[in-house]
Amino acid sequence: MGELAEDRGPTDVALLDETIPANLERAIDEFPDHEALVSLHQDIRWTYRQFGDHVRDIAKSLMHAGLQPGDRLGLWSPNYAEWTLVQYATAEIGVILVNINPAYRTHELEYALNQSGCKWLIAAPEFKGSDYVAMVAEIADRVPSLEKAVFFWTDEWNHLYEGDEYVSDDELNTRRDSLRPDDPINIQYTSGTTGFPKGATLTHRNILNNGYFVAELQGFNHGDRLCIPVPFYHCFGMVMGNLGCTSHAATMVIPCDAFDPAAVLKAVEEERCTALYGVPTMFIAELGLADFDSYDLSSLRTGVMAGSPCPVEVMKQCVDRMNMEDVTICYGMTETSPVSTQTLPDDSLHHRTATVGRAHPHVEVRIADPETGETMRRGETGEFCTRGYSVMQGYWNEPQKTHAAIDPDGWMH
Repeated sequence: MGELAEDRGPTDVALLDETIPANLERAIDEFPDHEALVSLHQDIRWTYRQFGDHVRDIAKSLMHAGLQPGDRLGLWSPNYAEWTLVQYATAEIGVILVNINPAYRTHELEYALNQSGCKWLIAAPEFKGSDYVAMVAEIADRVPSLEKAVFFWTDEWNHLYEGDEYVSDDELNTRRDSLRPDDPINIQYTSGTTGFPKGATLTHRNILNNGYFVAELQGFNHGDRLCIPVPFYHCFGMVMGNLGCTSHAATMVIPCDAFDPAAVLKAVEEERCTALYGVPTMFIAELGLADFDSYDLSSLRTGVMAGSPCPVEVMKQCVDRMNMEDVTICYGMTETSPVSTQTLPDDSLHHRTATVGRAHPHVEVRIADPETGETMRRGETGEFCTRGYSVMQGYWNEPQKTHAAIDPDGWMH
């Protein structure tokens, strides 16, 4: 009989027991003039003070419009600086952000808005030939909860920056201080292999801590600059990327609205990025550029590769040719905020390609027999289960599916 297939992560670094806005406020107070966000394809640069001012102005406008804690607001857009403003502005006032995949067709958009009961939708006007304005107009009558749709860069959007005129700092602070770490703040639709997608409902505690620890295990501090070509609508972008940065007062660098390998390497070179995220196919595309050797990537140190298994040759090239000596692998699922395991920078190349690392801080993992639920022995094949702060509250408005996924002992199957 071998050892049981179970592990628990370290607990020496405490969980953050605060909300997303409280955490952001600490970064702003400590590093007000440090760059928070650079969006190269939009020619935008904001310091932490400027970023915070924009976030609070939009939060005040949403408050003025009558949005209450627990109300849902959909966000349908590729990677723009404005995406992050809406992410943090909704968190500021307890409004639940509903991430909508930019690739969604009309019927998928309609399903997500109705299933989550969105009151507001904020969206880009169009993307990759899809006319979002027309698509929203087409379904508006079939989404009874939807009171308003606002599109980036229109007069209505620009008015959201004027929230200061309607709501005072004291009123916003009172709202913000009423929020709790265990309040739901984000719904992410998982692309279900069968049937309609399910809305994983995540709290401040879930995603703030997960982003924090993913960055912590890469050794992030305020001097780091992370290039984020992965989509914001997914946990990889908005949690591991954005929240990983703001929880360390690091800089978010957006290279492009949709993945473009040359734009990514250009961003790394021009902005002296220290970290880069991507799925293996992104790194393969970057390494495969004909003019790859013309880019200066000497500033890179670390990053995350996730989303699918990493070929050993790709990992070798990331270390040797991209200078990412401390690159890490993450494994998880949307329902667990998302990361459950991560390799460490000093793990061997073998461990960084043949494994998914170790249990994340404050997280337990085990391999269970799918029939009996019993923990398997090491080396046996079974179902990966996670327990800890990272497990979602549940699937939005789907108690039976939640009950099927999270057992009475708190394990996410």
